[in-house]
Amino acid sequence: MSPNYNKPTLKNVYYGDVINSLPTMNGKTVAITGTTSGTGYIAAKTMAELGARLFVLNRASKKAENALETLNAAFPEAEIVSIECDLQNFESVREAAHQVNALCAEGLDVLCNNAGVMALEDLATPDGFDVQMQTNHLSHFLLTKELFPSLEKAAELRGEARIVNHSSVARFGKKLESKYLEKNGGNLGGNGSSMLFGGARWVRYQQTKLANAAFTSCLHEKLQKANPKIKAMVAHPGLATTSLQDTTVGDGGMGSWFTGLFMRAGQSQEDGAIGIIKGMADPASKSGDFIGPGKSRTAMKGPVVHFQLEDFYNNPETRELLWSKSCEAIGDNFEIK
Repeated sequence: MSPNYNKPTLKNVYYGDVINSLPTMNGKTVAITGTTSGTGYIAAKTMAELGARLFVLNRASKKAENALETLNAAFPEAEIVSIECDLQNFESVREAAHQVNALCAEGLDVLCNNAGVMALEDLATPDGFDVQMQTNHLSHFLLTKELFPSLEKAAELRGEARIVNHSSVARFGKKLESKYLEKNGGNLGGNGSSMLFGGARWVRYQQTKLANAAFTSCLHEKLQKANPKIKAMVAHPGLATTSLQDTTVGDGGMGSWFTGLFMRAGQSQEDGAIGIIKGMADPASKSGDFIGPGKSRTAMKGPVVHFQLEDFYNNPETRELLWSKSCEAIGDNFEIK
């Protein structure tokens, strides 16, 4: 991380009131990816506070160890299980899912596909895919497929299960293109870093966040026909001060001075986490909801509202592209019936 990036300290405006309005999660099991910092950490903290049995899925690191220690210290009565899961490696995702399924004889009530990276270099994962697309979407697609039997079990036993994806305001722009979902890692436009003039780093990021929303559209459409007890929702954090900016600055995707200035217009990571938290725990959240801050779908901050999925990805053509290419990428068919 660049030493010149000064992350602003922003006050929580909405988080406290929202969390106090949520029901207990006692008796429910929740799995969240990417909980070492940012919105994922806040979501994990909130679920533990509400009484959920919690699985935290992270790549092995000292940061992950420290976050787990902090959660355990804050909530000594909570059951918090750490599962190693490297979203840049499909085999790691499969093994993580195997472990979660083995520990969920009574089903998995909530899967929150939170983890993400932003505006990284044009690099391939060991599986051959763009590092952003595999981390942000393809591995979450695989994880959802592998955990789906446990979600079905929870829905059968307790009447409901939820899948919550995490998108971004960055979803707007180019329509979803198949090349970003294929084994083209390292050959997707290079390392242009301009947010304003279509730098390739940001185009690749936009495609991943569009994929998160399109994945939700696919799930919602399929589940409404096959198993409406399982809800699919998507959220966005607005402009929240998380570790995403730290890693992006350090990787050369954003200038440190501009980032520090830009983020002053944002909101705290706690307020940014409200969307996914409502998706996981709010009884008012419905399948097909898009949950995010402000009075418009491009708002950077504000009270969280629910709105409908958008036509530019919530359509048969985009759903077919997203689903077929994602199945092709993981080398398996994800059937919901």
